[in-house]
Amino acid sequence: MSTEAVANALAAVETPALVLDREKLRRNARQMAAAVGSRGVMLRPHVKTHKSVAVWQEIVAAGGTRGITVSTLAEAEHFFAHGATDILYAVGIAPAKIARAARLLRAGARLMLVVDDPGQAGAVAAAARAEQVVLPLVIEIDVDGHRAGIRPDADELVPLARFIATEPGLQLAGVMTHAGGSYGSASLADRTAAARNEATRIVEAAARIRAAGLACEIVSIGSTPTALTPVDLAGVTEVRAGVYSFFDLVMAGLGVAEPQQIAISVLATVIGHQAEKGLLITDAGWMALSRDRGTASQAVDQGYGLVCDAQGHVLADVIVRECNQEHGIVGYRTPGAGLAPAHFPVGTQLRILPNHACATAAQHGHYVVVDENGIIGHWPRISGW
Repeated sequence: MSTEAVANALAAVETPALVLDREKLRRNARQMAAAVGSRGVMLRPHVKTHKSVAVWQEIVAAGGTRGITVSTLAEAEHFFAHGATDILYAVGIAPAKIARAARLLRAGARLMLVVDDPGQAGAVAAAARAEQVVLPLVIEIDVDGHRAGIRPDADELVPLARFIATEPGLQLAGVMTHAGGSYGSASLADRTAAARNEATRIVEAAARIRAAGLACEIVSIGSTPTALTPVDLAGVTEVRAGVYSFFDLVMAGLGVAEPQQIAISVLATVIGHQAEKGLLITDAGWMALSRDRGTASQAVDQGYGLVCDAQGHVLADVIVRECNQEHGIVGYRTPGAGLAPAHFPVGTQLRILPNHACATAAQHGHYVVVDENGIIGHWPRISGW
């Protein structure tokens, strides 16, 4: 968003505030829908990035979606209450949460849970029997050693699948993976290799389960970098991704998006200067921006966020260099270069693009939504687990 009308409208907004550009959101959603749909696969959008029913509705309107992905039961409950019935809770389930999950099942949700360990599956089965429900389970597959999951060639995969398929209280729904290693990609070739590996290895896992005579309906992959990389998805049934709805500086640093595509920014106000150092002080510290430093390991370190003027124009090489809880220290990326305080008097508004959209958005209770004409609404978001 780069119009004077928006800057004028935002001038009345108390800072720090989370600004959402609706048109950028819509373009990002259409881009992902086209990228996934062109390969004959459905998109199960992850709502953890935005945690907003209004944002989800924009994503659904872009087309090609089936159900949602969540990372907390609070998300599952909230979105179910607003019409989402096909839900994948894509974090390994703790048995103590089964009673809460069972309430959603009894209310009519198709809530699928994730396991990757026989002991975990056994505990979930016992909890399911106690709640007198049948829990659909998806086995998490580790395709790149990044995080959780069982290797697709592991000896214990088929026995785990058989246990789930035959144990009272459980139902085998399929397999899923997250190519988190793709976030370390340094080039398009790296992302392509990660995307191809993700699809190939998850299909391999599903094939092993089916060869044992077991059903494996869902073959689910997901990460924004791999989802937007055009590799063959034969055998995959769905793609999960979330940060694409907003994008962020980490995605820009990977070459997945441009800073101009980032749909959210934190509106901040200059509240002082360190004139001798050529630095500005704003009212957006790490409580407004988050502590995420996801670009620190990339070719360009964006500090705690890339700074724009109130109209949304990027100020070349200006970043939030340091953060305290409620203070953001803004200056040039290059030490020795200084901003002129006269160009940024106290009261000047700035907009800061986030390193990690999920983490930054989590600091705020709602979005100030804008289009080319100004502010069009305030969209609430949820928090908690």
